Amino acid sequence: MAFQVYDYRTTNRNVLVTPEIRARLYRMEPGQVDGRHSHDLGHEVFLILEGKAEFTISGHTEVLGPGQMCIAHVDEIHQVRNLLPDQPTIMYLSVTPHIQPTHTGRPQGEERAAPRFQPNRKYDDDSGDGHSVAELLESHLEAAEKMAVTARACAVVQSEMAEQWAEAAAKGSRADVQEARNAMSNAIYNLHKCLYALDSAWNALAPLADE
Repeated sequence: MAFQVYDYRTTNRNVLVTPEIRARLYRMEPGQVDGRHSHDLGHEVFLILEGKAEFTISGHTEVLGPGQMCIAHVDEIHQVRNLLPDQPTIMYLSVTPHIQPTHTGRPQGEERAAPRFQPNRKYDDDSGDGHSVAELLESHLEAAEKMAVTARACAVVQSEMAEQWAEAAAKGSRADVQEARNAMSNAIYNLHKCLYALDSAWNALAPLADE
């Protein structure tokens, strides 16, 4: 299956939106200043491709140009300004994970504004389109129940395999240690898959309360 190729010179939108990550190519217009905000769960990565931008993160300001990157970690208040008066600044940015509410406004100081549950279309994401609130609520509850069952099963596997690991290590059996490790890993993998499914259902449902 062919994969899509994106060109930062012509693309100005989100190119991947999942609970694990939101990635976009972003064109800031001359003099544009984005709102001051933070992310409750996500780290945001910025990489300048063209232009010059001023980043203020947790009260510290730096000017970045092409090829330079910075990161706003979870809960770090940040703001971006295009310093060029007559040309755009283009960057790649990603937020991971991408869970509603995706932004927390920080109008002044450390004050937190009300959470912003952005509609899916804001992120070029149509995952909730065409479904009723009742359908999305049902999907969300099913995902939550599956998450709970899987989490309990994962906890059991971790406990049993931890005991096997310790016994195998005491006997010097590397193969049995690796077997226990792999079983623990598989259980964690399944847990994360269920968590991502729950996050996806939540992202589709949550913004509808404001519409």
